[in-house]
Amino acid sequence: MSPLANARRLLSLTVALTTLITAQTSKPLPPLTLASQGSFFVGGHDIHSDALSTLPRYIPSGTITVDQMYVHYQIPATKLHRLPITFIHGCCLTGKTWETTPDGHMGWDEYFLRQGFPVYIVDQADRGRSALNPSTINAVKSGKLPTTALPDLFFVGHEAAWQVFRFGPEYPQLFPGLQFPIEAQAEFWKQMVPDWSPSLPDPNPTIADLSELAIRLNGTILVSHSQSGIFPFQTAGISTKGIAGIIAIEPGSCPDAKADMQPFLHIPILVLFGDNLETSPRWGPRLKACQAFIQAATAAAVKATLVQLPDVGIHGNSHMLMQDKNNLQVADWLIRWIDHNIAPR
Repeated sequence: MSPLANARRLLSLTVALTTLITAQTSKPLPPLTLASQGSFFVGGHDIHSDALSTLPRYIPSGTITVDQMYVHYQIPATKLHRLPITFIHGCCLTGKTWETTPDGHMGWDEYFLRQGFPVYIVDQADRGRSALNPSTINAVKSGKLPTTALPDLFFVGHEAAWQVFRFGPEYPQLFPGLQFPIEAQAEFWKQMVPDWSPSLPDPNPTIADLSELAIRLNGTILVSHSQSGIFPFQTAGISTKGIAGIIAIEPGSCPDAKADMQPFLHIPILVLFGDNLETSPRWGPRLKACQAFIQAATAAAVKATLVQLPDVGIHGNSHMLMQDKNNLQVADWLIRWIDHNIAPR
């Protein structure tokens, strides 16, 4: 048996064993062994500003770096020839999305790592650990600019997020069979942060940063969510180099059905949705638009698929399906899709 065949056999056994152990919560998982872990930044550029501070003890003029993207990575010790996974969070959130679930269970960062994937988690530009530019706010405060120049900023409240994340049809009702750990909602609300994206340049600086990261990794699967759902497609529009696959989880938007499909011809694409979409005034139209894109992409010979989890026997998932109680079941389904559609290293 060839080394690659042995590796694939070991990989299959590892997935089966981890799934079995995870299901039997009374049995602890084996120690997690890493080859390396760390963090770095990609992208960014320098600007000069005279509005860096309104406090007398801090000099207001100087050069700062903006639009860079923070990246945290973990590399498994076991070599299974699996491509790196890059997880990209959505609106009002950070890379925490992919880590430990609100009720304290294993997140996708650790689970994919245990299945042999190098895992990269980003904070979008101007979010989380990726710095934002305070110049306009300080310029308004000091009277150099009118209040109308203030950047647009929003924060989604618990009540609105309840519907957006499809915990129920309206706050505080629940969808029957909901998989989200609603008993831990207080922990989930703590993950949410203000969102500056409406005030960022177009295209969002995160897109160029993702392109730089994909090229640096020399091959990665871009996994986006919600607001960032469109980002991998836009990244491919810059350059397809380093993009081994695109998985858009409940994307806020897909490319237009009339878009140029040329960048996607050699990139396997999966668009994945959870449950209770058809009756949602927000998500129903988005689902239809993504279905139209997939149909057009397929007609153009793109290897593109759209899946709703109930159609493959997985039920009750919210918009935050990577944090739902069955998140590892969803992860296993995704891993099988990756294994069948994206060639390993």
